[in-house]
Amino acid sequence: MTQAETQPPHSSPVIGSNVRWRVLTLMVAISFFSYVYRYNLSTSGLAVRDELGLSDTELGLVLAVFAWGYMLFQFPGGLFGHILGSRKTMTIMITAWGAITLLTGLLPGQETQSAALIIGELVILRFLMGMFQAPLFPVLAASVANWFPVSRWALPNGLSSVGATLGAAATPALVAWMVVDLGWRASFYLTALPTVLLAILWWWYVRDMPSEHASVHPGELDLIRRGRVKQPEQPPLGQLLRQLLKNRDVLLLAGSYFCMNWVWYIFFSWLMVYLVDVRGFDIINAGMLAAAPWIAGSFGAGLGGEACDRLCQRIGPRWGCRLPAMAGLCVSAIMLISGAYAPDPYIAVAFLSLCYACNQFTEGAYWQATTFVGGRYTAAAGGVLNTGGNIAGVIATPMTAVLFQHFGWLVALATGSAFALIAAALWLLIRADRPMLGEMAETEG
Repeated sequence: MTQAETQPPHSSPVIGSNVRWRVLTLMVAISFFSYVYRYNLSTSGLAVRDELGLSDTELGLVLAVFAWGYMLFQFPGGLFGHILGSRKTMTIMITAWGAITLLTGLLPGQETQSAALIIGELVILRFLMGMFQAPLFPVLAASVANWFPVSRWALPNGLSSVGATLGAAATPALVAWMVVDLGWRASFYLTALPTVLLAILWWWYVRDMPSEHASVHPGELDLIRRGRVKQPEQPPLGQLLRQLLKNRDVLLLAGSYFCMNWVWYIFFSWLMVYLVDVRGFDIINAGMLAAAPWIAGSFGAGLGGEACDRLCQRIGPRWGCRLPAMAGLCVSAIMLISGAYAPDPYIAVAFLSLCYACNQFTEGAYWQATTFVGGRYTAAAGGVLNTGGNIAGVIATPMTAVLFQHFGWLVALATGSAFALIAAALWLLIRADRPMLGEMAETEG
């Protein structure tokens, strides 16, 4: 009998430890630095271009190839994380980020090799960076599912997004300072260093399951396990893949996430261009103001995760995930079009910041719903979810350019609003209370 079972019915259980929150702190730190490694080349791109003798087109090719590696390896990466476990997977991933970053800084220039070889090496390194970053959020979602109680998964996933968003906000200023004062190569050497500490800490402190961690008190373990149902035996890999890729709710979540991320990629790819070319800010002020949506997004992700958790506990996962997601997406659509119409540039930045905050408000709901549906296969289901989200980047980034070049920025931003509303509508079809494992059990029976 556990400690929690011996207490009076209305008393609070004695937790005795908070290891899960320390594990989450490491997750947030890893998310933060993942975005440093994602954006460091974009920030130092002009210095890299000039020293290595690249054209703007060649630099664009190098920057774009990350997205392909990241998109193509979402599902394989999530499946890899499911098979290998989060402890080993994350350690391998983080170590690879550091090695790739270091190798980029060590890349020889045209004095020792041809321009074609330099481009080829950069393309390979950035593709590998995308590939090794791909499993990150599916594996983090699986770790959250293992380490936190049922219906308390949205806040930890939201806080992981907070780390990523703050990393995106901090990287331009941090890396730009290093490039100006120390050179672009030194910026890569220095940013590679944290991976050593992160990989060691993750391997030393984190375990795949709380029951494997010596510091987890029985009270905390009881809290984490409470409300979980016995799951059927793991099916053969082929059956798992078929079941996962034809699951209605997994595919609907991926489709909705595609639409939600259309707005995300407008901010990621075109915000600076919009602020300079349309709103008339100089490059320095635009760089400072461009951080505002990311900072607002960090607050939105945390608040959205907490709201989703509370709603799931009160009204269940179907509407507990559905309501915050739909609310965030609808308000995001309104704020985006309001920013496009705003006559004052600073008011436009305020509307766009609110838009991005509402966009990130939905992150916890997406990953919580995926965890409910995917069960023990959350890493693989999260890979499907994030594949949908990053296909949006491959399409939305060039499509936004086509739209604003031929029809103007109002149409380009209005298209983002339309996709946000489609994402909200798809949530009416998503059932987070219909786990994939139940379907598997019925199939096996």
